Amino acid sequence: MTKLSVNINKLATLRNSRGGNIPDLLKATTDIQNFGADGITVHPRPDERHIRRKDVMNISRFIRTEFNIEGYPSPEFMELVKTVKPHQVTLVPDPPDALTSNAGWDTVTHFDFLKEIIADLKEHGIRTSIFVDTSAKFIEKAAEINTDRIELYTEPYAALFPKNPEKAVAPFVDAASLAHKLGLKINAGHDLNLDNLKFFNEKIPFLKEVSIGHALIADALYLGLEKTIAMYKEKLVK
Repeated sequence: MTKLSVNINKLATLRNSRGGNIPDLLKATTDIQNFGADGITVHPRPDERHIRRKDVMNISRFIRTEFNIEGYPSPEFMELVKTVKPHQVTLVPDPPDALTSNAGWDTVTHFDFLKEIIADLKEHGIRTSIFVDTSAKFIEKAAEINTDRIELYTEPYAALFPKNPEKAVAPFVDAASLAHKLGLKINAGHDLNLDNLKFFNEKIPFLKEVSIGHALIADALYLGLEKTIAMYKEKLVK
């Protein structure tokens, strides 16, 4: 069964819009795990517009499944993750003002930079993943960088899925097969939801984990968090 990691950034956005501590991220972290999620994902950004550095430190104490921290590997980010030592760090190429992650790494151009970062994280016992698109050359270079995993950027799949599911998923099938051949494990995320997740999970070979935030939290407003997590987990049964 593919694992589900729930990104709680949107809960932090809601809390920050009013101040105070509603919703309570620590309670949400505990509840999400109790409701069956396999992990918690956070993506702290420099402006702290959702998850704050203090949140990351606090949440780490409530993790009993798996903790995944996403982010651009700035000196501040690296200091944070080396202090917290999550199970996994997912590197994304976001500029500081990015609204959301909207592209994978060019692992050719940034090869030396990423290789050094990956080596540093591994010295601290942290599993690594690099956010990439389906380009074969970028996946091949990711393997040379010595990352443990890649996370496939699935927005192009989600955009095309309503019109042509088979065409939408085809490049991701090829990318996952190549990654597996190169010794990489495969994660995926971005715009996966209750409509497109089951098809993606069934078609993608060797898929280990998906990270889902925006759609899942939005669904929870209508369905409740416990029911929503159960529904997403159901879609991940092979």
